[in-house]
Amino acid sequence: MTKKILSSDITPESVYLNRRNIIKASGLIAGSAAVSPAAHAGIFGLFEDEVVVPEQAVYQPKPLTIAKKVPNNLSEVLTPESKVTSHNNFYEFGTDKTDPIENSKGFNPEPWSIRIDGEVENPRTFSMDEILKNHPIEERIYRLRCVEAWSMVIPWLGFSLADLIKKVNPTSKAKYVAFQTLYDPKQMPGQASRLGGGIPYPYVEGLTIAEAMHPLTLLSVGLYGKTLPAQNGAPIRLVVPWKYGFKSIKSIVKITLTEKEPPTTWQALASNEYGFYANVNPQVDHPRWSQATERRIADGFRAERIDTLMFNGYGDEVASLYKGMDLRKFY
Repeated sequence: MTKKILSSDITPESVYLNRRNIIKASGLIAGSAAVSPAAHAGIFGLFEDEVVVPEQAVYQPKPLTIAKKVPNNLSEVLTPESKVTSHNNFYEFGTDKTDPIENSKGFNPEPWSIRIDGEVENPRTFSMDEILKNHPIEERIYRLRCVEAWSMVIPWLGFSLADLIKKVNPTSKAKYVAFQTLYDPKQMPGQASRLGGGIPYPYVEGLTIAEAMHPLTLLSVGLYGKTLPAQNGAPIRLVVPWKYGFKSIKSIVKITLTEKEPPTTWQALASNEYGFYANVNPQVDHPRWSQATERRIADGFRAERIDTLMFNGYGDEVASLYKGMDLRKFY
């Protein structure tokens, strides 16, 4: 059974590892040129179409109507909203934890659309208005476990990714699902300079089709009763609760179903550290730190760690996806 999170488990926010230092340690920043316009096509050739970007304007989260609160058998203590919106990894706005909230103030995700194509019978572009109209919003409380060994408990608002994918009728060749973040250096300053860690943008991620169609896999459009703040991936992001947080790609503009496994941003940068699957696994350490425990970000005074759970506590639901796989090899 999934382990309950008790109030006694909650630990105060402290000093957390920053992947900018990881990039420095790997020599990636020193060897990286400023991001060029050619990076718009992505790390691999799945995302070559131009993406229409909105004009810059002031954006504020708005209340969302919640159609259903999904029952939760966990005794969850939520991470304070102020922590969720101020402690972020979103390198498009900078690599420090406070950069996203500071550098995303001019970001405007309205209007917005998502293109879904590839191995599908009916490729389509969906506007956010259409998505919100046709998908009743659920509140789901999920753990978020960062690969840097900190974690949160967040009341996400959204709907199953599978519900959107079904609308384009995947073909039998669709074995993987690839995702792309918006590329707009004017609104995302990290994409235009080394403020973003020298990463080739846009950010790309991927799942197997089975992972993408799993009912726990969420397209989130909000948190804490409102639409997503810019720094949390407005207006729509992925949330895959049994995987490390970097898999939950933000500000998605394109989804492509493919027959072959797509390269992903962190895997391309450091494949010995960030695998394609990225399942939370306390038995497989990062090359430079243990994954056996984590710091739960919360208000408070104690500075203790809690044990990390296999599949982030969602093993009962998702372990069957990896039956027979060597999870040390497929990390």
